[in-house]
Formats: sequence, structure tokens, C-alpha cells
Amino acid sequence: MTTAALSSSTELEGKGLKTGALGLASSVVVGVASTAPAYSLAATLAFIVAFVGVQSPIVVILAFVPMLFTAIGYQELNKADPDCGTTFTWATRAFGPKTGWMGGWGILAADILVMASLAQVAGQYVFLLFNSKIGEHPTDGRVLLVGVLWIIVMTYICYVGVELSAKLQQFFLVIEIIVLLIFAVTALVKVGNNTAGPQAIDPSWSWFNPFDIPDFSSFIRGLILMLFIYWGWDSAVAVNEETADPTKTPGRAAVISTFLLLGTYTLLTLSSQSFAGLGDKGIGLLNENHQSDIFSPLGHAVFGTGAYGTTMTHLLLFLVLTSAAASTQTTILPTARTSLSMAVYKALPQAFAKTHKKNLTPTVSTLAFGGVSILLYAILNSTANAGNVISDCVSALGMMIAFYYGLTGFACAWYYRHNLTSSPRNFLFQGLIPLLGGLILFFALVWSIKDDWVFSSVTTSYTVWHMPFSPHWYIGGVFLLGVGTFVVGVILMFVWRAVAPAFFRGETLNADTPTMVPDPDAAGTPVEAVAPTTGRRL
Repeated sequence: MTTAALSSSTELEGKGLKTGALGLASSVVVGVASTAPAYSLAATLAFIVAFVGVQSPIVVILAFVPMLFTAIGYQELNKADPDCGTTFTWATRAFGPKTGWMGGWGILAADILVMASLAQVAGQYVFLLFNSKIGEHPTDGRVLLVGVLWIIVMTYICYVGVELSAKLQQFFLVIEIIVLLIFAVTALVKVGNNTAGPQAIDPSWSWFNPFDIPDFSSFIRGLILMLFIYWGWDSAVAVNEETADPTKTPGRAAVISTFLLLGTYTLLTLSSQSFAGLGDKGIGLLNENHQSDIFSPLGHAVFGTGAYGTTMTHLLLFLVLTSAAASTQTTILPTARTSLSMAVYKALPQAFAKTHKKNLTPTVSTLAFGGVSILLYAILNSTANAGNVISDCVSALGMMIAFYYGLTGFACAWYYRHNLTSSPRNFLFQGLIPLLGGLILFFALVWSIKDDWVFSSVTTSYTVWHMPFSPHWYIGGVFLLGVGTFVVGVILMFVWRAVAPAFFRGETLNADTPTMVPDPDAAGTPVEAVAPTTGRRL
């Protein structure tokens, strides 16, 4: 099929997104803000420490390796096919429609699972910001109401336009990074001059020795949780069709984002662990009373109780809130664009392909995702063990991240398989590095499933299901949520295949289908695609 032939087809013209809206700086902001550094660390660091102890800094660094390898895969694939469907589109071209559809489902499912946690944190921190005890009770109806309103507001911002969303994120991200750096430096200085308190522990090079981690399963569990903390930089690639120079800028932004996150997370993990210690009382990171929120008690301890300390503590709480806001926005952005791309290629109902004529943003996709997120959050918040179920959602989310990130690494190596011998650079960046990233992530995924299958001391599950029939196993909640979500995706895929088989027959998207994105110099005109196996122009 030629590009000219596609140009004459109205349904295969540009997807209706606003081209050239984001530059490199804005794309990096989207990538970093999507990970929500303050929120991610506040909600997850204590759980990582519970598994790997003082070795958490080295886990931060080691988890960066598959993230970087995968980001390089994203960069290379985006050069050839800058489609907002990302993993969905690339895996379909590389491995076929079923694998591609499940790659798209991995993105959608991961984003849906995290929204409950984001809304929960937002709901609690709004009250904590005003010193209200309501924020200490995650199942309080008022927390639920604020969380729902939060999703509605963030959905509206994404509906209005990607530029407004990026500008808001840029403003808050700059303040967030500055305050987090002040927090980290203040904590380390107090530890250094012995004014941090008796719970503090001096930093040691032994914290960077992975062989001191108790066992391999604990390392994998810490790694999976770290995937959640790093997760989100791919949003910079998901908005590729709205980026200036869409074949280069998004990939560069993704790689730059991972390096910025490595430095931020290593410093904050080191300082938080050193100041708080690993005790199970007071501000210790193993105190179960604030395992899902370390910055609220740590902020007061690090900054003190004076006027400056109170101001900085409330600013820190506010930034965890805005961090959750940024993450909510940048969760909605890639999800809406993934479903938009899937609908354009007839892998989802055509309604999801609709865009706003003025705002140039996905309409049905954005609103539908917001609605589903509200429904899931309300259901999970109403369960008997709401806080634990939502915590298990975060751990199960790590499985979905490992799946679709790993799949992207494999897709890159296979996509360029005939091009790998053309130069040492192509062998490394288009083949070996993305392949290794995929292998690491899939190994961690399989090991995680093994550990969470039966509830035990190495599982990350906070909920458990007792099988009422023989062999009466105790199945971890993380396994049920993670694997159950994947099974739901398989069922939905076969249902849609029966309803609309064109995509699954390879009629709408295959290895030879030209990339359907607007040319940055002529909106609405599809760019020429690069043949995935040889790098030739079609």
C-alpha cells in the first residue's frame, strides 16, 4: 500500500491531534512529571525497604538499567514509527495483531490500576495539607469524594488540551524538584552533624552492595516496586504525534527523563533512609502507620516546627498532591492516545477515535478513561480492606509495566532484525540493548508471578484469597489482580475479534502499513513510513 493511497482515505488521515504542540523541554517535563517523583516515593519507598533493607539505593540503580534499555528501544522504534499507540502499534508490526492488542491492553490496564492509588493519595493529602485528621482515614467518604473530584478535574484538563497540561506540569515540576532537593540536602546535613535524632543511620558504601540483599526473591520484589516508581517516562513518547520533530524529540525526551529520575531517586532514597532509619516506631521507614506516606512524618522531622519548618513541610505535602495531579494528567494522556490509536486501526470501537475539533485532543477516549477510573476507585474504596486492596493494585501494576515495557524491548529487536548487521551502533541500540531490557523485565515478571501465586513471606500481597476447595491454597491478592487483569484482556480481545475481525486479519495494521501520523509541516498529510525490517522508505 502506498502513502498516496492512504492519503485518499479519509479514515486513515491524521488522527486529529495537534501537531508541534510540545518541544524537547516540554516532552521531558511530561516524561518526568508522569513518574510523579514525590508521590511515587511517598507511597512506595517504605515497601521497598521492607524487602531489601538498607540496600534500597542499589535497587534504585539496578532498576534503572532495564528502564534505560527499554527507553532506548522506545527511542529507536519511535524514529521509524512515531505513532501514539506506541507498544500497541510496534508490537502489532513486529509480532502480529494479537500480541499487539495485548500490548495495548497492558498500557490501558496499568493506567487504570494506578488511578485508584493516585486518587486516594490526592484525597488524603488535600485534608493533610490543612491539618485535618480526615486525611488519615483512606476509606472516609469525604476522601473518596475529593478523590473522585480530583479525577474529574484532571480529566477535564487533559480534555482541554495537551499544551495546558504540559504548562501546568512544568510549573509544578520545577517547584517539586527544588523542594525535594532541599529536603534531601537538609536531611543529609542533619545526619552528618548528628542532629537528625537517634533513629538516623550514617550512609554507607555497603548500601550499594546488591549481594547483601537477604534473598533473590526479595530483590525481585524490590525491583518490581521500583518499576512502579520509574514508570511513566514513556508518556513523553505517547504524545509523539503532538511533538515538534516527532521522530526524534519524544525518544530523546524518554532517555533524558530516565537519567534525571535516576539522580533524583538515588539522592532521595539515600537521604530518606539515612534520616528516618529502618525502625518500626516513630518516623522509621518500617513503621506500618505511615508506610504508604513517608513524607508527611518525615517533613515535620526534617524541616522542624518553626515558621520555616512548618512552611516547608506544608509545601512538601502540597507538592506530593501536585505530583499526584501531574501523574494523573499524564496517566490520562497516554491512555487516551493508546485507545485512540487502537480505534483508528479498528482494534477498539470507532468511537474511541473521535477528537475534539477545537482542542485537538481525544474526546471519547479521555472521558471514558476518566469514567472507568472513577468507577474502579469507588469500588476498591468501598471494599472491606480498601487500603490494602489499593496497595495490591500498585504491586500488580508492576506486573503490567514489566509486561508492556518488556514487550516493547522485544518488539524493537525483532522490528529491526534485518538491520542489525548494518553497523555496530544498530546492533547495540536496535537489537542487543532493547532485547536485554525485555529479558530482564520478563524474568522479573515471571519470578513475581511465582512468588505471588501462593501467599508467603516473600509476596508483596496485602490481601489474600483462601481457596475454598482442595488444595486450599492461599492466593496472593497481587497475583489475582495482575494475572486476572491479563486474563480479562485476553477475553476482551477475543470478544472484539468476533465483533470486528478486520484488525486481527492484518487488514488495518501490519508490518507494511505506512505510519498514520500528520506531517509536522502539513497537518493532516500522513508522513512516509519507514519499512520496519530494513529502514527503507516505503
